[in-house]
Amino acid sequence: MRKVKGLICAMLAVAMLFASCARAPQKIEQEEFVTNYPYIFCHGLSGWGSYDKQNKYLKYWGMFGGDLLKYLNKEGFECYSASVAPTGSEWDRACELYAQLTGSVVDYGAEHSKRCKHDRFGTDFSDKPLIDKWDSEHKINLLGHSFGGATVRQMCELLANGSEAEQKATDKDDLSPLFEGGKADWVYSITALAAPMNGTTAYDIDSTQSVGTDFKSKMYDKLSAMIASGTKEDADGRVDYDNANYDMLIDNAKAFNERVETLENVYYFSIPCCSTIEAEDGTHAPDKSKTESMFVKTSMLMGNFTETTPGGEVIDEKWFMNDGLVNTISATAPFNAPQTEYKEGEVERGIWNIMPTYDGDHMSLQGGLFKKNDVKEFYTKHLTMINKLT
Repeated sequence: MRKVKGLICAMLAVAMLFASCARAPQKIEQEEFVTNYPYIFCHGLSGWGSYDKQNKYLKYWGMFGGDLLKYLNKEGFECYSASVAPTGSEWDRACELYAQLTGSVVDYGAEHSKRCKHDRFGTDFSDKPLIDKWDSEHKINLLGHSFGGATVRQMCELLANGSEAEQKATDKDDLSPLFEGGKADWVYSITALAAPMNGTTAYDIDSTQSVGTDFKSKMYDKLSAMIASGTKEDADGRVDYDNANYDMLIDNAKAFNERVETLENVYYFSIPCCSTIEAEDGTHAPDKSKTESMFVKTSMLMGNFTETTPGGEVIDEKWFMNDGLVNTISATAPFNAPQTEYKEGEVERGIWNIMPTYDGDHMSLQGGLFKKNDVKEFYTKHLTMINKLT
């Protein structure tokens, strides 16, 4: 325990040193911008945001490279970092994100909370909303890293179409506005960053291949303890399917995609990552110069794993390429959604624009952990592109 505490202190000291040495940004010209709506960044599994104590010492967005959102704000972009349940389900996290954006009490829904056996209401954000105003005239841009991608997609589905189950189970005057629907035009764009939109084989690999639940649990417990100890959740007796691990299984991700609409008025972007090298036999192995050590073993196993899932999804060589935790193909777009490769000047709403695969592991778009990665220019370019869309 003493060694772990010492490691954490050392990590935080290094983080603060990098932050203090960060380059002073120069504000970019914005005359050509069509919009400049706020950008809401939503973290992934075991992550944290601006409402969490851990964020004071180490920024999820930027990591050891310094505070990314502070940089972007100084560049003229209005950016905020949400804090949702580190291992919560896409539904629960979406409800938490909505409450933070609207400055309200988290309402998980009467039907959902009863079925999943947990409290209906959560944290009250009435006196600390993430943004000042949000409606069809004051839209937002959403960026979700890893499981944050499912989180923002679930919230947008509820904004647009509501929840029939919640409407049936709740008196009209007691129903959260999130479950009413009719708010499809509140979101301008969605960007999925290394998001397992079609699940990940990291959660399907059989224990006979020396990975599986025990290994994954130890890996994430270690990551949480070292980096996000202040956000770790306690068991509360909920059902076993109301969590992120369940949602990221390939068959469950497929079912999620079938009930989530690609909205015709929203711009969609995906940025897959890859940190593996293809061998002569077509399998993939992690490039250790780019892959965090915590992902090396998982990446190696994912790089040659094949199966047919219980739901009939065929996992073959197309799934070998990965970023250490998410298969690159899974991060391109939901398989059943309209999609195209990104072409500058030809971006349309209602279709996933697949950006060029980013050369880095699963944490590279955060700024890296021990593999420090400067992503300031990357995000400045991406946000500028969105602001110029017509």
